[in-house]
Amino acid sequence: MELGLFDEIGEAVRGLMPPDLGVVRFKAHRYGVKLWFDTEAAPREHYEAQVIGAQLVPDATVLAIEVGFHSEHSKEAENEAVLSRLLERERGWRKILGKDAVAGTFLGRADQWRRLSETWPDPDLGDDDLCMEVALRVTEYMTALEPALRSSGGGR
Repeated sequence: MELGLFDEIGEAVRGLMPPDLGVVRFKAHRYGVKLWFDTEAAPREHYEAQVIGAQLVPDATVLAIEVGFHSEHSKEAENEAVLSRLLERERGWRKILGKDAVAGTFLGRADQWRRLSETWPDPDLGDDDLCMEVALRVTEYMTALEPALRSSGGGR
């Protein structure tokens, strides 16, 4: 059976991730993959790579890929607290993630969820290198942010 792009990304991240952070779990679908550590079910705080509509990304004309971290708790205050804890440790993760990582409201759902992610406008979804490029970037997000999330005392 041939794997889809986002299944391949999930498997690649598993292979790239240093084992000291835990077991990488993922759930892929046709237009995205959600990744997290250890637990069977995806937690409200997780990593994603997904196709999003061009209307959410100013430089996109057809579509975009979002890569990064999501906080999707049911209460806005919880999501804001997670993002605040990450921003308190920005100096550490910014060295790895660079200026493309944007901390803010969730794309398409600004009322509740929060993100620390970047967008790639109009990627070629058929590009043979795209899987590894996305997997490497997701791995960078996971290795840069997990230490901050785990040391923050925020219930992770």
